[in-house]
Amino acid sequence: MRSKLLIVLGLLVIGLALSLTACQTSEPCPECPEPTACPEQPTAEPCPECEVCPEPVVASVPFEAEWAASGHADATAEAFRHWDEDGAVEADCATCHSPSGYQDFLGADGSAAGTIENTHAVSNGLTCVTCHNSAAASLASVVFPSGVEVTNVGETGRCMVCHQGRASGLRVETAITDAGLAESLDTVSGDLRFINIHYYAAAATLYGGVVNGGYQYAGQVYEGQNRHVEDFESCTDCHNSHTLEVKVELCAECHSNVDSLESLQTIRMGGSLVDYDGDGNIGEGIADEIKGLQNLLLVAMQSYSSELAGAQLGYSATAYPYFFNDLNANGEVDDDEAISDNGFASWTARLLRAAYNYQTSLKDSGAFVHNPKYTIQLLHDSIADLNTVLAAPLDFTAAVRNDAGHFDGTTEAFRHWDEDGEVEVDCARCHSAEGLPTFLAYEANIGAEISNGFACSTCHDVESFPALYAVDEATFPSGASISFGEGNPSNLCISCHQGRASTVSVNRAIGELGDDEVSDKLRFNNPHYFAAGATMFGTVARGAYEYDGATYIGASPHLELGSTCATCHDVHSLTLNMETCNVCHPGVDDVTTIRVTVSDTPEVDYDGDTDVTEGIAHEIATLEDALIVAIKDNALNTAGAPIGYDAHKYPYFFGDANANGVFDADEGAYTSWTPNLLRAAYNYQWVQKDPGAYAHNGLYIIQVLYDSLANSGADVTAYTRP
Repeated sequence: MRSKLLIVLGLLVIGLALSLTACQTSEPCPECPEPTACPEQPTAEPCPECEVCPEPVVASVPFEAEWAASGHADATAEAFRHWDEDGAVEADCATCHSPSGYQDFLGADGSAAGTIENTHAVSNGLTCVTCHNSAAASLASVVFPSGVEVTNVGETGRCMVCHQGRASGLRVETAITDAGLAESLDTVSGDLRFINIHYYAAAATLYGGVVNGGYQYAGQVYEGQNRHVEDFESCTDCHNSHTLEVKVELCAECHSNVDSLESLQTIRMGGSLVDYDGDGNIGEGIADEIKGLQNLLLVAMQSYSSELAGAQLGYSATAYPYFFNDLNANGEVDDDEAISDNGFASWTARLLRAAYNYQTSLKDSGAFVHNPKYTIQLLHDSIADLNTVLAAPLDFTAAVRNDAGHFDGTTEAFRHWDEDGEVEVDCARCHSAEGLPTFLAYEANIGAEISNGFACSTCHDVESFPALYAVDEATFPSGASISFGEGNPSNLCISCHQGRASTVSVNRAIGELGDDEVSDKLRFNNPHYFAAGATMFGTVARGAYEYDGATYIGASPHLELGSTCATCHDVHSLTLNMETCNVCHPGVDDVTTIRVTVSDTPEVDYDGDTDVTEGIAHEIATLEDALIVAIKDNALNTAGAPIGYDAHKYPYFFGDANANGVFDADEGAYTSWTPNLLRAAYNYQWVQKDPGAYAHNGLYIIQVLYDSLANSGADVTAYTRP
């Protein structure tokens, strides 16, 4: 062992010697640079003393306080507590009563949108993420219980998903049909149950007849979507989206009497000048008109139930299923009657329809704003339907269903384009709410949304409400520029009430044809409706057809007295201001009895019936009757084809193939026109479609009727032309 150690040490010595020898024989090492002094190191500063760290910043939730005070956050509400015992919200209810259910329905949780298959957790109210998620933000349409899909809903689609109710008039009709009662409306059936629309179905009310939220009776026309005014047509336009409170301060900008939520019920629009509930008060708020109708409907339902259903019906707004047997017949539901076992079960189809509408009107507490006309129509029709079978019908004669003229959205003047989805360009000026202001602003017609009659903004400038749009003159179809005077409000009226044709357009259509030459190129030229402005201005406007060589009266004598559209008519109700008439015609209450006389020939028998005291309206009526006879004779004897007339069916003049004088389904438009026949037919229609022509310019009308008779070949020797 020791010898091995010596050997190793020896080898190390030899290795060292060899390395030294090698170093001595190698190139000398290069000179190293002089070492430099190390830089001075900075003196370390002492650590700063630690200050007290601020509290961590926690981001605040926008609008949290507002939301927390709203119904959507009310953890105690029945809307969220109803399922506490069950431990879960059933699928049919989860969309609107569970935050996770709402997201499930929208597809925000990754599931298919539009359906919920499972129960959801009971909640303490809706949360931020319920409505603030990508699926809700991109919501473009909403399907209502009727199956109708409403598109372009914007951000308020989030509201409409829930505030639409859970039933529709179609469901009521289906239940009746399934029970086999479609033809037996007054038969009590155990197969019928009360159908509840549910609560706060504001969107169903808002869209009215479009989505069929209420039960809509066959043969009736209903208001569509309620159009308020621009910027106040959606949920969030009128409600704070977090507090849900009504923006009363914005309402007050147009409704000067509004200063609180309660005062909203006093609102009554200027166009609502009819007595909806028939109580004689047209000054009360529209909300009270609805309450009046609700009270009448309940009375009618109670009368019906006792007479035809064999059980007395009572109603409770707070106890399910709302309708109960009124066991003591005191007209009220007492506490011991408001139990489920006493629920009213003697339903007939007729009673079910009425009860559904009654509940629909009550469960939207804002129906008087959301769509009052639609609500009134539902209540009105329900009462009228029950009245048809009651032994002692309610006295409903003073009640009015629809607004007057300009505001009656049920008329053909506003409903004609429902299937098209838009009022066409040529018609929009006078048949839509926004057509006239658009025309006045741009001097051009464009297509417009279908409306339920005129709105305030149709005539009133929203920028300076309640000021009217300033119009100095109107251009008539003849090309004439006509005015009541600079800025006169009635210039607005004649912007529409001027007709759509004139002597000029009739002559253009006739061209060079001979008076009695039949031509397949001729078509009836319709002057349109209520062309009162053209009648008033007579030959200045040349609205009626004026024959060559004849002279015609100009503006009505009424104009010389300062009478205009707005002085003779109430601009909202369109009724006559009889006090204005009585200034010159004292004691007159029937304007058709007024007779216009010419000073030098006060007793003129225009129609040849020897009565020189009858009203000018009656003189005109005789000449009208004579003219339609002359038109028929001329068509048969000169044109060679019989003609008929129907004031209610376009195009009014039809080929009366069987000569029965009645429009039949297989008879089409008259096609054997001659120039003379067309001129006479045009003037006849002119007078028919201006029912106030006798007052607007009676003597001018007699002139055009006389000339039409003469040129049709009629004997006019008994008549006198002014």
